[in-house]
Amino acid sequence: MMVLLGIAIIVAGFLLRFHPLLVILASAIVTGLAAGLDPVAILAAFGKAFNEARYVSIIWIVLPVVGLLEAHGLQERARGLIAKMRGATVGRFLTFYLILRQVLAAVGLTSVAGHPQTVRPLVAPIAEAAAETQAGQLHEDEREKIKAWAAATDNVGLFFGEDIFLAIGSILLIKGLLEQYGISLEPLQLSVWAIPTAIAALLIHGFRLWRLDKRLARIRAERAP
Repeated sequence: MMVLLGIAIIVAGFLLRFHPLLVILASAIVTGLAAGLDPVAILAAFGKAFNEARYVSIIWIVLPVVGLLEAHGLQERARGLIAKMRGATVGRFLTFYLILRQVLAAVGLTSVAGHPQTVRPLVAPIAEAAAETQAGQLHEDEREKIKAWAAATDNVGLFFGEDIFLAIGSILLIKGLLEQYGISLEPLQLSVWAIPTAIAALLIHGFRLWRLDKRLARIRAERAP
């Protein structure tokens, strides 16, 4: 039962709003000690997990690059670019990004875009600039909602696009689960049937983005002198 202390630390840490990485690290250490592992064995387990999941190291490459670009005015450049484009709206821009995200995910390029790589440094600032062009100066809560729309668009594009790729983990998981119940399906069959779902997600979220444009237009009309 002492091993379950790690779960209690995670719950308490999140309730107290401590840094998630520190909470997970503390939980892992306590769980290892409760299981009878010495500190060297725990450290070795961390190293083994990191070595087997080498894609984690990409974060340490991407984040400094993004920070350096932001420090040299990447967001301001993005805002200026979208401000010069006639007819650019939040809905149109995010719909384009949604299609791009789905297509890239469908061919297995899930890490090309994402929240740290594109949403924070590019997509969200461009969406904010477009919203300001449509509705004028935004309040802080309105600005946060635009950021949320940018993040949600990335999530929808990735979630419904990646299942079209044959070698994605979710497809292999579904295949393995069905085989346990005697249902044999090829990954290609699962991928093909993911296409209608991806199209439906594109249409539904695209409609929601169209409604967002209409909402911003009403806000501009209400604030007009």
